[in-house]
Amino acid sequence: MSRRAAPINSLQDGWALLNPRWLPFADAATAELPLRRILRLSLFQVSAGMAMVLLAGTLNRVMIVELGVSAALVAAMLALPILFAPFRALIGFRSDTHRSVLGWRRVPYIWIGTLLQFGGLAIMPFALLVLSADPLHGPEFARPIGAALAFLLVGAGLHTTQTAGLALATDLAPEESRPRVVALLYVMLLVGMVGSSLLFGFFLQDFAQTRLIQVIQGAAVVTLVLNTVALWKQEARRPNLTPDERPRPRFAQAWAGLSAQPDAKRLLVAVGLGAAGFSMQDILLEPYGGEILGLSVASTTALTALFAGGTLAGFALAARHLTQGMNPHRLAAYGALIGAFAFAIVIFAGPLGSALLFQLGTVLIGFGSGLFLVGTLTAAMNLADTVQSGLALGAWGAVQATAAGAAIAAGGAIRDLVAALADRGVLGPAITDPSAGYSAVYHIEIVLLFAAIVAIGPLARFTGSPRSRRPTTKFGLAEFPG
Repeated sequence: MSRRAAPINSLQDGWALLNPRWLPFADAATAELPLRRILRLSLFQVSAGMAMVLLAGTLNRVMIVELGVSAALVAAMLALPILFAPFRALIGFRSDTHRSVLGWRRVPYIWIGTLLQFGGLAIMPFALLVLSADPLHGPEFARPIGAALAFLLVGAGLHTTQTAGLALATDLAPEESRPRVVALLYVMLLVGMVGSSLLFGFFLQDFAQTRLIQVIQGAAVVTLVLNTVALWKQEARRPNLTPDERPRPRFAQAWAGLSAQPDAKRLLVAVGLGAAGFSMQDILLEPYGGEILGLSVASTTALTALFAGGTLAGFALAARHLTQGMNPHRLAAYGALIGAFAFAIVIFAGPLGSALLFQLGTVLIGFGSGLFLVGTLTAAMNLADTVQSGLALGAWGAVQATAAGAAIAAGGAIRDLVAALADRGVLGPAITDPSAGYSAVYHIEIVLLFAAIVAIGPLARFTGSPRSRRPTTKFGLAEFPG
């Protein structure tokens, strides 16, 4: 017994000797919210990242290549989860004003979102098999109904869980550590995306329809388990906040109150422009590398890791500057500027035939988006106190997700349209290169990012509300190990 205790004690003593600056996310922990509890809460972001990769990555390819579903129908299915994004502000507001005898505000919405995700993933594999069945035993119109319902359920659950979960994190964390806690949750979202993409690739290496069913339904079970563990004993019961007799303002009134904040409208406009500017290329970078630069499948697949690495580096730099009291609006503006520069590098990579330049541009796109994400999210958290945190974070998420989804769809359409016009010579003899369609999208993204800088520029001069000037929004992830 003593022999066992000695190594454990020595291990604990060794951790105690380490300076907290070398422990990842140690600065996000407080006495009220220990690091272990934060990490457990962040599991709902891991499940969200898994769902995102499954929908936009794994199933995107499987439906088109292995199941033979038309690309147009696949695009329509992938767009369905985005339809629920505008409702994030309403979800956040309802969780702020929820009436419950049990005294919970966030728990019911996280649990409902979890069940929606689980249900959508549970029926999805069979719905996809019906969609691709040939011949179909039944009416033709029944093909897309099941798949559409599955994608819509997963999207609704994803947005509901994320909105209520971020609001719960804001409620639990002390004011000075809220930006750090929410940033940690977004780092865990990236971890979930990268980890699940590797696992899905491993399990589906030898594709079979039965294996697809096992993987998707396994993801459903993992989602339920992770979200249950994340939610367990996190929110204290406070019946004084959720009584039946409590007056509930209308959503329009609450929205008007949030919009009345001096910074709110300008910030949300900048969020929409920046999200569109960074997201329009989402489905185009890999085809650009393969078609224009002749990169292999392995090389283009590695772009996801490069983008994620750049985003994490953006988090680390944001940590350092926000810890020093930097204005989050200014940080977001720098992120948009770096993004515009990165797209210019990607554009020049084509004519120069430089894969290295293209990879550098990809890293910088992720880096700029990381700065922009953290800056605007921190600024959104300053718009309201904990009573309205759900509405503020929901508004940020609604604008960000809706703009990103619309931009992704528009990016693909613009690329195809410009490429077709260039191929027919409509744009003139100077613009016939296959890269014309991609280049047009990247130029539009540069314009959108400069428009975001114009929108957020006045806020970067500390001319907003006193709340936005306070240096209490220190980010504190500067010690994130590099």
